[in-house]
Amino acid sequence: MNGDGFLHRYFLNNGEKRLHKWLHYFDIYERHFERFRDKSPVVLEIGVAGGGSLAMWKGYFGPGSKIIGVDIDPQCKQHEAEDIEIFIGSQDDPALFDTIFEKYPHVDIVIDDGSHIVHHIVKSFLMLYARVSVRGVYLIEDLHTNYWEEYGGGLKKADTFIEFAKSRIDDLNACHTRGALPPTGFTAGTDAMSFYDSVIVFEKRPQGMRQTPITNGMFFPR
Repeated sequence: MNGDGFLHRYFLNNGEKRLHKWLHYFDIYERHFERFRDKSPVVLEIGVAGGGSLAMWKGYFGPGSKIIGVDIDPQCKQHEAEDIEIFIGSQDDPALFDTIFEKYPHVDIVIDDGSHIVHHIVKSFLMLYARVSVRGVYLIEDLHTNYWEEYGGGLKKADTFIEFAKSRIDDLNACHTRGALPPTGFTAGTDAMSFYDSVIVFEKRPQGMRQTPITNGMFFPR
């Protein structure tokens, strides 16, 4: 297990707000989020439901962190607490996110655990990824729904987020395509993509020119 296992223990010992997660997610969270602990990050989670994950993130990231929730259900406002603010609206609404980023211009982590509808996931990513801090993380979970028809999915269906993410692999490597694919803002700002069962994580970091130096041992003439 990565980190100190805080999130897994929190989940198993939770006796407060409803918290619903696949168990294998916790290693993924700790692997990608550990570096933000006690650094006062701003975390935006799409999907509030029972409010348990917002409280979990606050406990994990520690004092000074700000946790933002987004949900379409107005009743989710009841889960607000100190340093936890909830905005009501749909994850495909640009005006909603404009309002959020006007108040919180620096967001370090986005977690998409929202509707799980494929076109919502793609649209949210296109609206938010470039606005996440330059060394931030964008995590989408429950992507198994991309294979389910009731969420707009299907195996190798062209408009799913799974297929969208596969194309981003080419963007990540655009510098090596000999001009076939020009580098984009995604190329220049993305360090890594990690694929897991039902989860994809994008790690941001400013990229420089690719270099390939050669090193060798010292030459001693005979």
